[in-house]
Amino acid sequence: MSVKSGVVPVDEEITFPSNEIIVSKTDLKGRILYANDVFCRVAEMTTSDVIGQPHSIIRHPDMPRAVFKLLWDQISNGHEIFAYVKNMSATGKYYWVLAHVTPSLAPDGSIVGYHSNRRVPPKKGLEAIKPLYRELLDIEKSHKNGQEALAASTARLQAMLSGAGQDYDSFIWSVAA
Repeated sequence: MSVKSGVVPVDEEITFPSNEIIVSKTDLKGRILYANDVFCRVAEMTTSDVIGQPHSIIRHPDMPRAVFKLLWDQISNGHEIFAYVKNMSATGKYYWVLAHVTPSLAPDGSIVGYHSNRRVPPKKGLEAIKPLYRELLDIEKSHKNGQEALAASTARLQAMLSGAGQDYDSFIWSVAA
């Protein structure tokens, strides 16, 4: 299977039981080193499809780049992050997760990769996240230059957080409750 090549998003949601956890581990560049059976089943891929591939093989085009920038900034600086993420399966179906991503550390404390656990997200949280992500994506699409698009949507996300008097983590937990 040529994963991601020519995959077109379809408006069909994949769900998974709330007692299951999607798990993956990556190297420093985000290449998948481990994916559990739940990851593979929900992403509609086999282990051999995903191992060695960039984690972005499950990225849905509805995800704002600003959210991934925030995620990578956090984890590459040694911090964990929780984020709502819309992923895409090998057949173009989508699935939402509440992701918890942490750096994996060597005994000397250096970052050697990343570990992510993803759960079924709370419905209340999705109701708050979906309009925000649409707004950020619209901002990104309104710019022809990718760097300007990312800067504009990141600035909007930061302005929203500042206006609410929250950092990103506080915001995520406020909408999840």
